[in-house]
Amino acid sequence: MQIAILSFFHYFTLMFKKRENVFEVEEGKFLSPKFDAEGLIPVTTTDSSNGELLMHGYMNQEALKKTIETKEAHYWSRSRKALWQKGKTSGFVQKVIELRIDDDQDALWMSVDIGNGASCHVGYKSCFYRSIPLGRIEKADAIELEFKEKEKKFDPEKVYKGQPNPTKL
Repeated sequence: MQIAILSFFHYFTLMFKKRENVFEVEEGKFLSPKFDAEGLIPVTTTDSSNGELLMHGYMNQEALKKTIETKEAHYWSRSRKALWQKGKTSGFVQKVIELRIDDDQDALWMSVDIGNGASCHVGYKSCFYRSIPLGRIEKADAIELEFKEKEKKFDPEKVYKGQPNPTKL
């Protein structure tokens, strides 16, 4: 039993190549992601068909490994404190077309195919469905956002059927 526990611990702590020097991280050929103090790495996700920004999320080691292996997006939900496969409930699975890591390996960019689906739990195609007006600010507490997406792709109440909203105040 002790060997199994040690093997499990070793598997999750040494999943990716250890970061040993700057040259190898920046110019080397091995994946050595830098996870933050909470064990997370940020990921920006775009639509592979048009480059549209869909969402920003986080992955832990397990989510990154599952994403690589299954070619479907998995994230770590900071609000739920749980691993989740994007689209498992809604049916709008993000099929990974390309996954890139930045120069110092502390951020990910993922290009996905969502077909005719959506990525936002509020029901819009993109989580970035509103625009902030630019220019002089008269009253910071009265900045009005412009909706760039006018219609939702789905009704969250029907799709998520009473599940708790991940948005926290």
